[in-house]
Amino acid sequence: MRAIAIREFGAPEVLVEVERPDPQPGAGELLIRVTASGVNRPDVFQRKGAYAPPPGASDLPGLEVAGTIAAGDPAELAAAGLKLGDRVCALVAGGGYAALCVAPIPQCLPVPAGLGDIEAASLPETFFTVWSNVFDRGGLKAGETLLVQGGSSGIGVTAIQLGKAFGASVIVTAGSDDKCAACLSLGADQAINYRSADFVEEVKRLTAGRGADVVLDMVAGDYVGRELRCLADDGRIVIIAVQGGVKSEINAGEVLRRRLTVTGSTLRPRSVAFKGAIAGALREKVWPLLEAGRIRPVIERVFEAADAAAAHALMESGQHVGKIVLRWTNE
Repeated sequence: MRAIAIREFGAPEVLVEVERPDPQPGAGELLIRVTASGVNRPDVFQRKGAYAPPPGASDLPGLEVAGTIAAGDPAELAAAGLKLGDRVCALVAGGGYAALCVAPIPQCLPVPAGLGDIEAASLPETFFTVWSNVFDRGGLKAGETLLVQGGSSGIGVTAIQLGKAFGASVIVTAGSDDKCAACLSLGADQAINYRSADFVEEVKRLTAGRGADVVLDMVAGDYVGRELRCLADDGRIVIIAVQGGVKSEINAGEVLRRRLTVTGSTLRPRSVAFKGAIAGALREKVWPLLEAGRIRPVIERVFEAADAAAAHALMESGQHVGKIVLRWTNE
């Protein structure tokens, strides 16, 4: 099969097209003939040598794919409501940048009615991540306020739409007025340009001094201490990436007095059972919203798979809103 491999750790140009043996599904797995692969920030970190695949996972980058089921045990597929030839999208621990990809059956979801494979490939990584961290770990409820750091990212545009769909108010930060406008067009209630305004003071002003109930943080570093200051009492910070560094200085007294929570998670090394439970929640609660058009994939650009290096360059430039997708042509 065709695949995109990391020749060595480094700049986008280290991504090269290679031929690899066709993977074979094992027990509890299926094989997807890939039409499209999502590009995500963890792929960039892996390319640079900063995010190794978990034990047993493919060394190829790529955490989400969409296509058709090419192989798998018919009984196992039937138990999951699937069959050979069905169109699915899947969250995987690696190997997504390839024309064929093995995925655990519990981590596969049918392509939502009305969506193409390109759109479907943009769903798993961000939707699994947002659901697990904002709703399960962060406990966001209707009527609360969600602050999303990096609202124009793939995670951000998903968090905006899911937060609004489930009755929360959503404030986002973004790095330009144009990105702020894009977030507002997706349903965000307020958008803060963090380059020209202090998000702590703005969140306090926009919430009449109350603060946000949940913060989805992809920055960490010195943001954590600042985020504590703009939390409501009993508020929760959920860290899902550390682009600003791994060390934070916080006021522990404030945590105690106002019953604040700082938590976080990374999804890639979690068990199939854990990810399967998220998939079940998404199928029940979110897939109907996608099929009804109440929320939608947001895709900045589609690249041919052979142009993966250019896709990574765009990702690293920050000049995108939403997702970047690779397209595979299978002969």
